[in-house]
Formats: sequence, C-alpha cells, structure tokens
Amino acid sequence: MNIHEVIRAPVVTEKSDRARETENAYTFEVDRRATKLEIKAAVKQFFNVDVVDVRTAVVRGKNKRVGRNIGRRPNWKKAVVVLKEGQAIDLFDLGV
Repeated sequence: MNIHEVIRAPVVTEKSDRARETENAYTFEVDRRATKLEIKAAVKQFFNVDVVDVRTAVVRGKNKRVGRNIGRRPNWKKAVVVLKEGQAIDLFDLGV
C-alpha cells in the first residue's frame, strides 16, 4: 500500500492535542485496511521520525438525519502514533 493511501488526514481535536502535548502521541485517520506495521512505516517515511508505538481503533459512523431521511456516515479507522522522545511532527505544531 502506498504511504499516501495509508495516511488520509490528521485528526485535530482537544483530546488529540492533549495527547500530543503529554504523551508525544499524534492521531491520524488511516485506511481501514492498513495494518499497524504499514502505518508505522508510512509515518516514519513520510515525516522522517522514529515511531515507538501504534494504537488503532475503528470509529463507528454516526446516523445522521436530513429532513425525514436517515443516512449513515461511514466507519473510519483512527491511528494514534507515539513518537520517540524529543521528536515532533511540524504539521501539528502551528504555534497557536
């Protein structure tokens, strides 16, 4: 799998910001078929950092309603990647 297919987007929430500051853990939306080893290799190659740990979870899609029609958002996979101490990904450090 291509590294651009594995990592889809960063997940920026209050919880992921707290994990980044305290645990040096970064959260990404990844392809549902990607394994932990593929995620680790993709982050290492794409951002040039050392990965210590990868935790994954499948996030269930919510039911959404538009008028009287009910639809469903798709399920997606989240990966929390812990980096080696002293390393960071500049994409998340916006200095805000």
